[in-house]
Amino acid sequence: MNVKRFILAVIAVFLSFQVLDFIIHNLILGPTYQATASLWRPEMMSLMWVMWLTGLVLSILFVYIFIRGYENRGIGEGLRYGLLIGLLFAIPGVWNQYVVYPVPLALAVKWCGFSLLEFLIAGVVTSLIYKPAE
Repeated sequence: MNVKRFILAVIAVFLSFQVLDFIIHNLILGPTYQATASLWRPEMMSLMWVMWLTGLVLSILFVYIFIRGYENRGIGEGLRYGLLIGLLFAIPGVWNQYVVYPVPLALAVKWCGFSLLEFLIAGVVTSLIYKPAE
């Protein structure tokens, strides 16, 4: 394992998730969340540290699993990996939340699509940064 590239990839993936989450959830879906404010925890912002911590853990595991199966096939490998992990997270994660919480179907569809997009981007970022030790 190339530790330096592993750490750089983890940082890049974490930052990618954070920036994309801000764009998706604040800018794009913000009006939807405001229209459904009664569904959300009022003190949610005080618990954001939990989301940052889980985002860091996700980033570490995402990159670690990628490098365990690393084939040095470039961006295509990153896209394939991002799609597979995205499907693994998005399908049960989003649709189970849709069953449990009274969110609009349109919001669940957007969550699923944006989640897949985020993982595709994370896969590309990882494939561009991580390379075997030279």
